[in-house]
Amino acid sequence: MIRAWLMQHGFVFFLTLKRLIATPVTSLLSVIVMGITLSLPTGVYVLMENLSAISGQTMSSPQMSLFLKLDIEKEDIESVKQRMEEDSQILSFQFISKDAALHQLQQSNGLADISANLVRNPLPDAFIVNALENTPGNLEKLRATMQSWPEIEHVQFDSAWAERLNALLKLGRFIVLMLTTLLSVAIIAIMFNTIRLQILTKRDEIEISKLIGATDSFIRRPFLYFGTIQGLAGGATAWLIMTLAIRAMNEELGTLALLYDFDLQLQQLSPSDSISLLLFSAWLGWLGARISVASHLWQIEPR
Repeated sequence: MIRAWLMQHGFVFFLTLKRLIATPVTSLLSVIVMGITLSLPTGVYVLMENLSAISGQTMSSPQMSLFLKLDIEKEDIESVKQRMEEDSQILSFQFISKDAALHQLQQSNGLADISANLVRNPLPDAFIVNALENTPGNLEKLRATMQSWPEIEHVQFDSAWAERLNALLKLGRFIVLMLTTLLSVAIIAIMFNTIRLQILTKRDEIEISKLIGATDSFIRRPFLYFGTIQGLAGGATAWLIMTLAIRAMNEELGTLALLYDFDLQLQQLSPSDSISLLLFSAWLGWLGARISVASHLWQIEPR
């Protein structure tokens, strides 16, 4: 039973491939149109994923600068250290004394003469704090907590750019969802019309099949395979377009990176994302074919 079922599906599958190859220009144009259509939301998704990864690397260990009051005592410094050691939101911290800060200032180009003429050290003792979590809400909460400590004069941390970046990523994901929805409807419409034309072309063949007792599922099967294969080919085309586009962009980014002395490379689609793209495109092709068959096949009856 299972063997017969597999043989039937295998026969229909290879018959559908043969029909696709028999009309190479039409099939190729349909696949290219689907591939370009799918590559648009895929491209935005890849851009958002790379931007998210870059921001994650940048903020993997977000830092805050804690400037202590100028009249601070050693006991107060130890008290601040103890509080930070007990705070679970602080990953690590480093103490920089006012003398060490002044020495670094004296080593700076163009500032040695200025620092040498100072009557006293105007710099405060400071801590460089690495936060455990990099979300804007947690960072702002930690900043407010440390700012309330009596030994702290000022906590410096610019969280506005992180909030803007998260808002941009959220907008990008919404754009991906919107593009995917709209262009998926377009692909389903393309496949719907393609299968409709095939059904009309094979009207006589369908009528004869029904006369000799063929079931609707048997008649429907080749059209569903046709839509699925074309959808899968469209997804593969979109994947190829994105792979070549990212490779070309990385070459240009490499030239730009050399000028500014930094390393920046866009990452390709991950294996799981690639499989998801292929399965989704195949499902869109199947769905368009299924709707078209359900809408037109019942209208054809033997005369």
